[in-house]
Amino acid sequence: MALPGWLIAAEPPLVLTPPESEERLEAPASVGIVPEASDEAIAARLERILVATGWYEQPAVTVDEGVAFLYGQARRQNHRQWAGDLARSTQDVVAVVNHLELIEPSIWDLSPALSGLNELGRTVLRSLPYVLFSLLLLALAWSLGVLVTRLLCWTTKTSKRNNLLKDVVARGGGVLVFVAGLYSVFHVAGLTNVALAVLGGTGLAGIALGIAFRDITENFLASIFLSAQNPFRTGDLIEVGKTRGFVQSMTIRATVLMTLDGNHVQVPNATIYKSDITNFSANPNDRMEFGVMIGLNDSITDTQAIGLAVLAGHPAVLENPEPWVVAEEIRNAAVLIKLSFWFDSRKTNGQQLRSALIRLTKRALMEAGMTIQAEQRQYVEPIADGPAEESAAAMTVSEAETRPEGEVIRNQAALAPMPEKGENLLDE
Repeated sequence: MALPGWLIAAEPPLVLTPPESEERLEAPASVGIVPEASDEAIAARLERILVATGWYEQPAVTVDEGVAFLYGQARRQNHRQWAGDLARSTQDVVAVVNHLELIEPSIWDLSPALSGLNELGRTVLRSLPYVLFSLLLLALAWSLGVLVTRLLCWTTKTSKRNNLLKDVVARGGGVLVFVAGLYSVFHVAGLTNVALAVLGGTGLAGIALGIAFRDITENFLASIFLSAQNPFRTGDLIEVGKTRGFVQSMTIRATVLMTLDGNHVQVPNATIYKSDITNFSANPNDRMEFGVMIGLNDSITDTQAIGLAVLAGHPAVLENPEPWVVAEEIRNAAVLIKLSFWFDSRKTNGQQLRSALIRLTKRALMEAGMTIQAEQRQYVEPIADGPAEESAAAMTVSEAETRPEGEVIRNQAALAPMPEKGENLLDE
C-alpha cells in the first residue's frame, strides 16, 4: 500500500535542543531485526527497547508501512530525542513520527539538586588527592621560605650592611621561594593560567597600592637606599637643604636631626635621598678661619709670621694640614689678613678654639706694635707692655671647655624624647 503524500513529505516533529545540563544521548547507528522485517516485528522490537531503558511511561510503538509512531511519556528531552533517533536507525523504518510527550517535573522535585550535589561530591572526592598534595607542597614551600630567610639572616649577620637592608634581602629571598612553591601548586592542579593571573594581579595590586600610598612607599624605599649607601651615621653633623643638625636616628619614614639650637627636626627620607647632603662629620678634621685688619703702614710679612706663630703654638690646631696666613685684600686704609687652621672636630669645639685664637692673635699683634684697624678706620693705639685685659693662656675660663658640639648635642638629645618612633636603621 502506498503511503499518503502528506506523510512522505512531512518533516519530523520539531525536537527541542536539550538544556546544557542534559547530556545528549547517541542512539545506535542501526538496529537489525531480520531482512524485510514486518511492521509488527519492528514495533515489538522498538517497544521492548523503550521498556528496557526505564526512561518512559507507558511506551507504545506502532509501525505502518515502515512509518514508526512513538507514543507515551519521556522524563527528559534527551530521552525523547534518543527514542526518535533509535527509531530512525532501525532497519526498514522509512520515517518516524515522535508523539512522545515530556513529563513536566514537580516543583518539589529535588532530583536535579540531589544530582548536582552528587556530582559535586564526586568532583570533590576526585580532587581530594590533588588538594592534599597541594597542601603538602604549600607547607613545604612555606617551610623552605622560612629556612631561606633564616639562612640569609645568618649569612649576612657579619656583614657591615645596614640591618634594614639585610632584613629586606632575607625576607625577599624567603618570599621568592614561597611564590615559586605557590606557582607549583597551581601548576600541579592544572591551573597554570590562574597562577599567572594571580601573580600578575598581585603585581598590579602592588602597583595600585604603590600609587595610593606613594609617599609611604617612597620613604620606605628611600630608607633602604640610604641604608645601603650609608651617606651618614648616627651623630654625624649633616645639612639637607636649609636644615643643619646632628643625626639622631633614621626610621623607615624619616630621619631625625637635632639642630645646633637643640631642636628636633624630622626630615622625610625621600626628601633626604633626593636632596644634596653635606656631611660635615665625614672627615673628622674641620677647617675654620678668621680675619684681622692692620694699617697700611704695618708690615704684612711680620703680621703673617706673628699669626702663624699663634696658630702653630696652640695645641688644638693640627700640624697637618698645616695652618696658613694670607693677605686677602686692601679695604679702605687697611689690609685684611686671613688666618686659617684645621682642628679635630671629634675632640675640639671649633667655636671655642676660634675665640681663643682671635684673642691670642690680637694680643700678639698689639704687643708687636701693629695697628689693628676696623672698617670705620678707627685705630687702636699699640700698648708697649701689651693689653692687660688679654690673657696669654691658650685657654681662658670661658674657653676651657672644648667639648665637641656633637657631644653637647648628644647630651641634650638624651633629655628630649625621640619624636620619631621605630628602630634606628643607622649604624652607630
